Amino acid sequence: MKIFINDNDIAPLIERALREDIGDGDVTSLAIFEGSEVSDARIIAKENGIFCGSSIAAFVYRRIDPTISVTAVKHDGDAIASGETALTMHGPTGGLLTGERTVLNFLQRMCGIATRTRTICDMLAGTGITVLDTRKTLPGFRLLDKYAVKAGGGTNHRMGLFDMVMIKDNHIAAAGGISNAVEKIRNSYGSKYRVEVETTTIEEVREALAAGADIIMLDNMTVPLMRNAVEVIGGRAKTEISGNIDERQLDDVKSLGVDYISIGALTHSVKAFDLSMKFE
Repeated sequence: MKIFINDNDIAPLIERALREDIGDGDVTSLAIFEGSEVSDARIIAKENGIFCGSSIAAFVYRRIDPTISVTAVKHDGDAIASGETALTMHGPTGGLLTGERTVLNFLQRMCGIATRTRTICDMLAGTGITVLDTRKTLPGFRLLDKYAVKAGGGTNHRMGLFDMVMIKDNHIAAAGGISNAVEKIRNSYGSKYRVEVETTTIEEVREALAAGADIIMLDNMTVPLMRNAVEVIGGRAKTEISGNIDERQLDDVKSLGVDYISIGALTHSVKAFDLSMKFE
């Protein structure tokens, strides 16, 4: 899945962000500057990581003052070292200052997601395992969160409830079992969607396999149980492991032979990346 950020998709989010910060006006900048002053500024990294969000910064400043220019020194997905410049800006001083916090808020989140994603992808290099994100995103930020995962080298699992079937524990309980749930999905959609089934026991794995699931998620299983499940599946379905997976568990699970690891923490437990804006 390729994600493209266009103005129409992100305009409402950025408008809300600017409205909550600026309100009736930036009273500090309005008092200090007359409007004729022009400055150069840059956004610099204060730690090592992966940059992401240049188009968002440009969009914010276009909304504040279209005469402000934003130039990307680092592009989305590029490595950036502490002290390096990510973006340069030129334009009215007051406008640059008014947009500073909003720009940094977006960039710190996106760079944080991209950086952690790249770290995990690097830890799994050579294993053939694909790193997936989840729907555990900040409401309203789904597009940007998943874009940042892609910038970090990860893969988007699904954008929402509309583009893939995932039968989870509550679906199974309410439908009366995995077989019944899968049958109803196939009757409704045929082969239009891939069908993923969440399992927690070997018995559920066997039932999902017999029902014809395309992907079987091994959710919150122990390592020995996951190893057993992979053997039972035997390549007849794709395998995904999930459930509180982070950097500490990767050494234990990367040799299991699974196809995917989904990590909700990429987007639900974001550590803000340290950036600052400096005027020349």
